[in-house]
Amino acid sequence: MAWLTLTVNASAEHADALSEALLELGALSVDVHDADADTPAEQAIFGEPGEPPAHLWSHNRVTALFAEDAPIADIMLEAARNIGLEQPPAYSTATLEDNDWVRLTQSQFNPIRISQRLWIVPTWHTPSDSDAINITLDPGLAFGTGSHPTTRLCLRWLDANIKGGEYVLDYGCGSGILAIAALKLGAASAIGVDVDTQAVQASRDNATANQVTAQFCLPDGAPKLQADIVVANILTNPLKVLAPLLANAVRQGGQIVLSGILGEQAADVEKIYAQWFDLKPAIVEDGWACLSGIKR
Repeated sequence: MAWLTLTVNASAEHADALSEALLELGALSVDVHDADADTPAEQAIFGEPGEPPAHLWSHNRVTALFAEDAPIADIMLEAARNIGLEQPPAYSTATLEDNDWVRLTQSQFNPIRISQRLWIVPTWHTPSDSDAINITLDPGLAFGTGSHPTTRLCLRWLDANIKGGEYVLDYGCGSGILAIAALKLGAASAIGVDVDTQAVQASRDNATANQVTAQFCLPDGAPKLQADIVVANILTNPLKVLAPLLANAVRQGGQIVLSGILGEQAADVEKIYAQWFDLKPAIVEDGWACLSGIKR
């Protein structure tokens, strides 16, 4: 059986109402994403500790799933009227063939060699090199599979700089991959923090699968300690806003690692963090940058 996907660009004012209207008119599921994702205009949604995250992006992409024979033109016309629009916004449709979605998803994730000794191995694969440091990973619903340049940049930094015995804070831990890697590379302890409860749970599950002990929590549950290394693979905007918090989390003489930064945005982030850190030149891979430095 095939399905029909409907994609509509919507403003923050209309995205929620449109999503609800589509569900009422027969949509099997509806997702809302940042229409500017993977561009310089990408807008992070995050919350400071103790504050709820922002709800919607300025430009939203609403994607809905319908049965293949759904009358999309009529549905869009009625949905527009239900939310007070005279005409439906521009939309597109595509046919989605039926698949074994579990197998299809798993086929997209193969073992990834990060360095000479470090591999990321999905839970459904056998390690390619049993003598290597293998991080067993189930991505779940969290970011951080090792396939994205920002994750690889941070992993390579950890591989090159963990000497043994460090206390590491991973802010925006996603799947927990960086905290787990730090422990397997010799760190004494690691704490991962994320605003997403699903990410925290995925991180805990991945730590158990890797037989390491790490603490993962929401920002309000994070201990007030200073780390030897703070790594934050987030996005440029939250890195800017969180700069004082992240800087304060690093002990004097400790190190910070920042990624999730588009190459052209690196100078802006560097200017902010230079208040506290002596930063090295950015390392750039596939248009994404990684900054690191030592706290004065």
